[in-house]
Amino acid sequence: MIKWLKKLFYIILAIFFMSIALNMFLAPHNIAAGGFTGLAIILEELLGFNRSVVLLIGNAAILIITFIFLGKEVFFNTFIGAMLLPIVIGFIPRINLVNDTMLAMIVGSVLFGIAVSILYNNKASSGGTSIPPLILKKYFNLNTSVGLFITDGIVVILNLLVFSVDSFFYAISSIFITSATMSYFESGLNKKKLVYIISDMSDSIKNDILHVIGRGVTIVPVIGAYNQNEKQMLMVTLDSKNYQQLTAIVNKYDEKAFMITDTVSDVHGRGFTYESGSV
Repeated sequence: MIKWLKKLFYIILAIFFMSIALNMFLAPHNIAAGGFTGLAIILEELLGFNRSVVLLIGNAAILIITFIFLGKEVFFNTFIGAMLLPIVIGFIPRINLVNDTMLAMIVGSVLFGIAVSILYNNKASSGGTSIPPLILKKYFNLNTSVGLFITDGIVVILNLLVFSVDSFFYAISSIFITSATMSYFESGLNKKKLVYIISDMSDSIKNDILHVIGRGVTIVPVIGAYNQNEKQMLMVTLDSKNYQQLTAIVNKYDEKAFMITDTVSDVHGRGFTYESGSV
């Protein structure tokens, strides 16, 4: 029950962010950056339809299609967000918080990207154009990114017909910023350093990593291709904040140590995603 309430809280929070992005940043500047929300902005301008009504009718139709073509599980994961979005949009004030269109586009797109990431992390959706790509993937094996590009692309092109060339390019920019925000929000917040160390002082370096930094170390036997000498390579994964500490330890024992560092997006396991202590 608690887990379900927590999931519901995050879905409501995401819908709240999405509604603010639409009513206070994107719509006041005629930025229709794909999706049903973008289509709602266009239809409101073109035909005078209330955007909440457009979203309600559109998402209701999408839910029926979802149930028929994608099954009960996807339907229920989509239902809450799809029904909440038009309701919340109807209550959020329609005001222009930022007069500068570029700034409004950036802030609105970032908020929208965070909202979609929260929904995806909770296996939920706000309905709209996120569903057709799943259907195209299931029945025609079309990559979801391609399907989303097609559906959102149609809405973005409509900016040229209804608004202006400026709105068209703002909509394209908004899609890129939303995608970048989603990418960072989903993986960037959990970035770690993966470090490989080859040194003649590997035992001393290993002990300090274990006891000073408090991280586990994997020892990998390696052979140099030039002279065929066998050595030990240390592999350690740690938080970015501990990286300078690791560098200092390596330099303390061996300034000529061979060290390769990579940034990884996600790490699961003891010491990172559950329990405390070293891995």
